[in-house]
Amino acid sequence: MVYVVMGVAGCGKTTVGNLLAKRICAHFVDADDYHPQSSISKIKQGVPLTDEDRFCWLGSLSAIISEYLRRAETLVLACSALKGKYRRTLTGCSPLGVRFIYLKCKVETVKRRLAEREGHFAPLAIADSQFADLEEPRLAFTVDGENSPEFIVDQAVKWIYGWFCGC
Repeated sequence: MVYVVMGVAGCGKTTVGNLLAKRICAHFVDADDYHPQSSISKIKQGVPLTDEDRFCWLGSLSAIISEYLRRAETLVLACSALKGKYRRTLTGCSPLGVRFIYLKCKVETVKRRLAEREGHFAPLAIADSQFADLEEPRLAFTVDGENSPEFIVDQAVKWIYGWFCGC
């Protein structure tokens, strides 16, 4: 199974994804590590990525997802997956093996977090374009990203194991 922790920049995908992977004994991949340098440069300047900018990046991530599913290994992927077509690209031919966990946050919270965080290439200027691109998923476990990462992971674990046992 693959779990994609998704949402806008600054919602907590990497933090939650890392914690979740540890809790469920899964591998963790951060989609940000697969952006080409040209995309990272645009983001650093506060320039929103286009669908064309994301095309190869999403294809690479889809290949990673497919490989984990082929090997029957559990993966947690932190990825913005902002639009429905991006999520469809990620799932490719294996939509049944991929579940989305959507970290829903308020604009004010995201802007505060982006302003406070260090060591990431996404600046505060990117927040508005992230929310403009966001198409909230209908088929996802939606959790309030305003909560602590530990609380979010607890909720996600309950959802994951409830899904498996049919609870």
